[in-house]
Formats: sequence, C-alpha cells, structure tokens
Amino acid sequence: MLLLLGILSVSAQSETPVVDKRQRVQRARVREGVATGELTRPEAAKARRDQRKVRRTERRVKADGQVTDQERARLQHKQNKASRSLRRNKKDAQTKPTAN
Repeated sequence: MLLLLGILSVSAQSETPVVDKRQRVQRARVREGVATGELTRPEAAKARRDQRKVRRTERRVKADGQVTDQERARLQHKQNKASRSLRRNKKDAQTKPTAN
C-alpha cells in the first residue's frame, strides 16, 4: 500500500495536464486556421514546429520523473510564445483563396 502511494505521488509530480490541454487546443487552432485559410502552409508548418518544440521540452523535463516549478514555468513560456505566434499569423488579414 505504501509503495502504491509513493508511485502515485511521483506520478503526480511528473504529470503536466495543463500543458497537455494547451497542446490539444493549439492543434485544434492550427487545424481550424488551415481549414479557414487564416494560416498559409508555411505558417501552419511553423506552428506545428513550435508545438514539437514544446513537446520535446516536455519530454525532457519529465525525463527525471519530476517536473519542478522552474521547468513548468519554462514550458508555460514556450507555450505562450507559440500561442502568440499562432495568433499573429491567424490575424494577419489573409483569407482563403476562392475558386473563380
């Protein structure tokens, strides 16, 4: 029983549900931006690259089994940066080309 509590405690310290949820939201924003034409192919590629960087950082900070407050802050900073970039690209007055 004590071993199980110890495992659950370590697991809780290494989980990042907020990061995971933001990743899902970002993926949906990219898909929606491509579908509506708000994002060009290069912009969508950059957004996906930014998300890969966040995932890579997340894997690295989880590698030792514990995510510190400093590591969480670093992850949040990377996500904020990616989100800002995506927002700027989606709002740069592009529209989906129409077939004539």
